[in-house]
Amino acid sequence: MIQAFGSLAISFFLFTHSALADSRQSGYQLLSPTNQAMQNDMNLNPALFAVMDGEALWQEKSQANGKSCASCHGDVKQSMRGVFATYPKIMHQKLQNMEGQINACRTRHQHLPAFAYESKPMLALSTLIALQSRGSPIQAAPLGDVKKEYESGKNLYFQRIGQLNLSCAQCHDDRAGLKLGGSVIPQAHPTGYPIYRIEWQGMGSLQRRLRNCLSGVRAQTYAYGSSELMQIELYLMHRANGMIIESPGIRP
Repeated sequence: MIQAFGSLAISFFLFTHSALADSRQSGYQLLSPTNQAMQNDMNLNPALFAVMDGEALWQEKSQANGKSCASCHGDVKQSMRGVFATYPKIMHQKLQNMEGQINACRTRHQHLPAFAYESKPMLALSTLIALQSRGSPIQAAPLGDVKKEYESGKNLYFQRIGQLNLSCAQCHDDRAGLKLGGSVIPQAHPTGYPIYRIEWQGMGSLQRRLRNCLSGVRAQTYAYGSSELMQIELYLMHRANGMIIESPGIRP
């Protein structure tokens, strides 16, 4: 498995040369050369341990009915190729991100309880699935399918909130490239999630990062899996439409 990831590092390195002909910038571009190298090569990327756990979970059969992820989807490298790049999207008349879809499959098809958001198994499976889209362009859900949710996410992105009375846009649009607390403010494109964040010493989802931002401006945080966080995710994916998925990313 580890040898297979070596070829991914070679192809993914093209990201630094071919992606983002426009003014959009991935947080990858702000990394040190050492951290870029660690992200590029899955033999060095600490998210490899989550991927390995995810591979085991993919094959694990439910004690309730004997079904595994592989029972329905087969080889993850084939069936999940490019899939992560299309979420969030409408599934069963509901806006769903990848974590929500994993839980929907568990409860509906394996007759198992849902994973908790940010739990080790949830992050393991979502990281494994995200890896299969590495190097693929983001294909945000067509606006005609998600117009209402997109507009809600956009409004939340530009809405001033919290005791600091700041919006997402004031940091990640107006002040992108400047420094906050010694760190460069990124443009907030969700190209690398789930990520291994050095500050966290572990994996984390986009919703964890969004909740951190809400706490940072001293606003009330939305619950994991809430409609608000789903809508912001959707809007961010539309902002990054066509950019390259680099999951699992490394961030400081």
